[in-house]
Amino acid sequence: MADDIYIGLMSGTSLDGIDAALVRFNNEQPSVLETICLPLSANLKDEIKSLINPGENEINRLIVLDVQLGKRFAEVVKQLLDKTNINKKDIIAIGSHGQTIRHLPTAEFPSTLQIADANIIAEETGITTVADFRRRDMAAGGQGAPLVPAFHEQIFHNIEKSRVILNLGGIANITVLPADKSKAVTGFDTGPANTLMNHWIQQQQNKSYDEGGQWASTGKIHYEFLDELLKDDYFKLTPPKSTGTEYFNPVWLTRKLSQFPFLAAEDVQASLTAFTATTIKDAVKQYATATEEIIICGGGVHNDFLLQQLKQLLPSIEINSSAKYGLDPDYIEATAFAWLAKQTMEHKAGNLPEVTGAKRAVILGGVYYS
Repeated sequence: MADDIYIGLMSGTSLDGIDAALVRFNNEQPSVLETICLPLSANLKDEIKSLINPGENEINRLIVLDVQLGKRFAEVVKQLLDKTNINKKDIIAIGSHGQTIRHLPTAEFPSTLQIADANIIAEETGITTVADFRRRDMAAGGQGAPLVPAFHEQIFHNIEKSRVILNLGGIANITVLPADKSKAVTGFDTGPANTLMNHWIQQQQNKSYDEGGQWASTGKIHYEFLDELLKDDYFKLTPPKSTGTEYFNPVWLTRKLSQFPFLAAEDVQASLTAFTATTIKDAVKQYATATEEIIICGGGVHNDFLLQQLKQLLPSIEINSSAKYGLDPDYIEATAFAWLAKQTMEHKAGNLPEVTGAKRAVILGGVYYS
């Protein structure tokens, strides 16, 4: 079809809220008609965080949270449509990423779990819903992540300029887009983006994030601490690779900080910002040597101190927000899951085996009809 309308839903590891994008596709190119972000309540955030690692009575708590998030995701869709004059009958499908609870791609039995019951979303909205995108890639031998690079290739590839698309959510990931179409698109998670910084400022100042990186900018980078962070085995792995907050989490940070009890809180924040920037720089230098431009999306695009660090570490590379190309950096992933739903409904593959490590390209997700 030449002109199709989909909705994409995304709740990432930063737990900022549920992002929703209403997207019209015309000859494969997306046009975002409307967006909305519905914050997660403090109780829901606490429940999500508590389920990231094993704990007491977790199965009962999981199934309750699955229902609660399903209802919350459905509410986001209703509020999104209330902002427009588009009838739900005009929406082909919703693509729901869900909320990641566990992502264990290197376990003996590789697994990943995203919740927010798609049955409830489809029932309460009256719109066909596509969900559970990651496990089919994993069944095909992949890591189940990152999935957005296929969408990045569709909208950002440039035959004259080699690009990296950098997503700064809770976890940072890159998509490497060579100008030469004969070269494979690759991508992987580089490590933490906002998750450790958000945890630290929450603990120290009871704020959900460091606005503009202002607090970090008052501190000094402690290079011995930074070196200790960079020693983690994850950074020695070769792609394809993916990670999450079940690995880079408060327990991980506390263990690292135990060797540096004298550090001032603002110096820890500055060092964590440098940690994010350095791991991204290392990934680009090692796996995307031809990069001429980095296009940034995700919440981290608003962290001025982080962007300053990146520009200092990668002085020869042009760095821009996706806003320069008409796409709101806060809603790229929600738009991507609208596109992934479109791929599924059209019986097209949504993964890139070169990115995830899957044996083959596969159609992703389960379809829950309205």
